[in-house]
Amino acid sequence: MVGRERERQRAKARTVSVVVGVVVCGGLAGTGCSGEDASVQEARAGDPVRELEQAADRLVAAGSSKARTAVEMASGGTRVTIRGEGVYDFRERLGRLKVRLPQDPAGTSEHRPITELLAPGALFMKNRGAGVPDDKWVRVATASLSDGNLVTGGATDPFAAAEVLRGTRTATYVGRTEVAGTAVRHYRGTADLARAARDASDGNKEALAAAAEGFATAEVPFDAYLDDAGRIRKLRHHFSFVNGRDAGTVAVSSTTLLYDFGAAVRVRLPEDEDIYAGKIAQEPGEARGAGAGGKD
Repeated sequence: MVGRERERQRAKARTVSVVVGVVVCGGLAGTGCSGEDASVQEARAGDPVRELEQAADRLVAAGSSKARTAVEMASGGTRVTIRGEGVYDFRERLGRLKVRLPQDPAGTSEHRPITELLAPGALFMKNRGAGVPDDKWVRVATASLSDGNLVTGGATDPFAAAEVLRGTRTATYVGRTEVAGTAVRHYRGTADLARAARDASDGNKEALAAAAEGFATAEVPFDAYLDDAGRIRKLRHHFSFVNGRDAGTVAVSSTTLLYDFGAAVRVRLPEDEDIYAGKIAQEPGEARGAGAGGKD
């Protein structure tokens, strides 16, 4: 009798366990005991700060992509937007962008696009103007620029933009949305340029350290949109620097869009004889971020 009673108790316990399991799975239906949906994926996405700190590494794993950039500056009621488009190799840290400057204030003339080659520690520009022959390149050491070339070239180096996220201090998960038809997770936070410089790749350490000193503040608010593989699809930074002419603050918004991962990238850096060695003039009315900056 005692043995049969114990067996009934064990059977009852097994039944309760099964029922509890069904209730839990039923209560999480759509969050998935057998098939995970978005909410479980979000729960497993981990700490937002850590996700963002690793975003640059995931781009390296992806290899390459196409890119679109936009740098918007606002100062004294004037707003200027400079757009770029090209490709980037995250493993070799090489990229090529065609940057289009806005029309003159009168709207009567249009600048030729500037071809920019991005390399570790250097920016090469062709069709720079300001007295530079058409067949010559201008070379700029990014560490010599007070903004680390996050703004000066009129386009933010896509990998440098991603490495800013290595300095993420605070971040929150906003929710799921889409970028160009791709499902993404939207994060909003603040990065510290000095911290990003410490953890950046060798090619960006000095440039980001220069930016930390050169901007009005080393704190950079951002919005980042990562796909389910953790790759950046869209990244918007908000920078600010002091205008040397009137000591006013210039607000800069830099947006980078990445797509078509695995795209072919061929970048051939200029030979020494193709680099302009003369003096570069500062064109009248030329804005910082519109391809400005001296050569090294």
